[in-house]
Amino acid sequence: MSELLKRFISSVILFPIFIFLILDGSIFFILFILVCLIISFYEWNNLVKKNDYIKVIGFVFLIFSFYSIYELRTKFENNYLYLLIIFLICVTTDTGGYIFGRVFKGPKLTKISPNKTYSGMIGSYVLTLLSLIIFNNLFLEETFNLKNNAIYNLLIFGTVVSFISQLGDLVISYFKRIYKIKDTGKIIPGHGGLLDRIDGMIFAFPFSYIILTNKIIEIF
Repeated sequence: MSELLKRFISSVILFPIFIFLILDGSIFFILFILVCLIISFYEWNNLVKKNDYIKVIGFVFLIFSFYSIYELRTKFENNYLYLLIIFLICVTTDTGGYIFGRVFKGPKLTKISPNKTYSGMIGSYVLTLLSLIIFNNLFLEETFNLKNNAIYNLLIFGTVVSFISQLGDLVISYFKRIYKIKDTGKIIPGHGGLLDRIDGMIFAFPFSYIILTNKIIEIF
């Protein structure tokens, strides 16, 4: 079975589960976060090996990252929507980068991650913003009483979070390159480890939490 097919099957199985848990918001959602945190701890510990200083910083950041997911789900009005929107941004950022990068190829973006290209970076933004426009037109406008400038704020938010997600991807790639490791694990077929799959998300969620908590960008 090709890696692309494994990647597709894994995504089809995992994404609906995560969306269901976001909508549910029960103890199962909390348990899911804790399990992901433990797996991330394990993979990070194996990735950085004996560098205790970097290891501890990573552990602290992961705790804050997963705590911010819990806070986003429990603290805000229309809370599940924030998680869905951030999740949508991260997934379309990753998917857009992957598809555009493979189709258009072109100049490499950075030596940190040889597979990253400028076309992939552009594709990340294009697919993210297009998905947000569609999501807004089909769901948000019909269901919620949004602010007049909500769509513009939503697109600005999407651009910022997409950038942070891509940056998070590069950060994890940087450490994998330093320690000469291709994947952080093998738990997800076609993706590698959990950190390989959520590298952008673990940065996107805490920064989104900071943005939304301080009302730097308001959507609802």
